[in-house]
Amino acid sequence: MSDVFDSVFGQPHVRDYLRASVRSGRVSHAYLFTGPAGSNKTTAAYALASAILCKEGGCGTCETCRRIERRKHPDVRFYAPEGAGGYLVEQVREIVADTSLAPIQADRKVYILDRVDLLGVQAANAFLKTLEEPPADVTLILLGRTREAVLPTIVSRCQVVPFRHIPASEAAGILVQNTGATLEQAAIAIQCCNGSITKAAALLKSRDRMAFRARVLEVLSALQVADDLDVLGYAAELLEKAKMPLDAVRKVQEEALAENADFLASSAVRQIEARNKRELSARSLELVGQLAAIVRSWLRDVLMVASGTPELVVNVDYREAIARAAAHADAPRVVAALEAAQEMKDAIAYNVSPETCIDVMLFEIREALYGSYRPRGAAI
Repeated sequence: MSDVFDSVFGQPHVRDYLRASVRSGRVSHAYLFTGPAGSNKTTAAYALASAILCKEGGCGTCETCRRIERRKHPDVRFYAPEGAGGYLVEQVREIVADTSLAPIQADRKVYILDRVDLLGVQAANAFLKTLEEPPADVTLILLGRTREAVLPTIVSRCQVVPFRHIPASEAAGILVQNTGATLEQAAIAIQCCNGSITKAAALLKSRDRMAFRARVLEVLSALQVADDLDVLGYAAELLEKAKMPLDAVRKVQEEALAENADFLASSAVRQIEARNKRELSARSLELVGQLAAIVRSWLRDVLMVASGTPELVVNVDYREAIARAAAHADAPRVVAALEAAQEMKDAIAYNVSPETCIDVMLFEIREALYGSYRPRGAAI
């Protein structure tokens, strides 16, 4: 019989362990999920939250499970670092204070904290007592890249669940089995989503996101003949298109809040509004991060051709443009362009203006691949 854990692709041991914990009633008060980006830690965290809050242990079909799947349940809270270097002490204190409040709709609350490897000593100290003895109706799920990167005082208070790295070829195969996509389509989606099978499946289902990917690759293909004004225009356009899905998210948030506002205390409404604001901020960073991933996937293919291995190209629908770029740049130049894309992603995480970051990235990629300024070419 299917359940919410079926969505945790590529992690059979994790699925089995979490299912057994829920069925036996041995759910820990605090978990630490460790594994690389794309290993489905976040999906597993929400699946566990569904299993904890659902009356049927995570059936996947009830209103509670559907709300959690859509990230709309008021008693499942997701947090990410709000500071440039990680979690702020004030942010952690707010989380701790929130754990003492009663659930809004369910009998329990689940807190999911992303990137706890960015939880510094001071912020961690503000969290330790709650992590060791949270309220009886609270479960904490912490997500980190590696066990070693998380403070020992955090690790020692959690049930550690390791997630394995899923190779891109295996991830693409899983995606084919679960979406009906071709292997080529699956490989493209995996590259565009930093290896995340769940995000890649969502990308393949979205015409808008696939169209966005196509436009990003068109812009990259046009950089050879783009002047400075072109580049600035491309950056503004890509940022606007990257953020378009946020309008739909905002609309859903407003509708959900309007439906429940009459039944909620003013403090609960403020909690939901604050959570919605954090979600929009996190989604914005995620969408710009996907832009960086699409750019890196194209540059990776240019590097493959420049290195004499064109059979390894993933974006096969842009093979000709990739070959043209590779004809102008050797491997060191392409590596420099890849570094520019990574620097853009890092700068976004440090709250630098997204449009400025995209401007700089496109200029640096143009310089790395083609040298200095090029004459104005045909519009695309």
